[in-house]
Amino acid sequence: MLRHTYEGQDCNLARSLEVIGERWTLLIIRSALLGTSRFDQFLSHLDIARNVLSSRLNRLVEQGLMERVPYQDKPVRHEYRLTPAGRDLTRAVVALMQWGDRNLPQELGPPRRADHIGCEGTVEVELRCTHCGRIVHDEEVDVRPIR
Repeated sequence: MLRHTYEGQDCNLARSLEVIGERWTLLIIRSALLGTSRFDQFLSHLDIARNVLSSRLNRLVEQGLMERVPYQDKPVRHEYRLTPAGRDLTRAVVALMQWGDRNLPQELGPPRRADHIGCEGTVEVELRCTHCGRIVHDEEVDVRPIR
């Protein structure tokens, strides 16, 4: 992981990766987007070690991306639900899925796709200019410092 100080590194991407850049973190977020909410469900869907899952879930709660919500009293058990900040990662997860589909294709095709709940159409992530409203292609993007 990246270091926790940003001395000489004023970068919004570095700050984001400090929270979500570890491999299991985005897979946990993806599973939560698919409807997984309980510890044992995450374990079975991800084939992850218990201690690693516990650590990552705790960090996601600390970072405000998930919340622990009790669903049982005796013994006390919790669900892990995405917060609005966690749900806001939907675009990033879908963009990475689509990048993988384009650049690392599988013979059987993609294992998942993002569908629009309202009409069942397929959802695609796109870049759009805030000034003219036009869809922007990758080669038309210039990432530059602004301060």
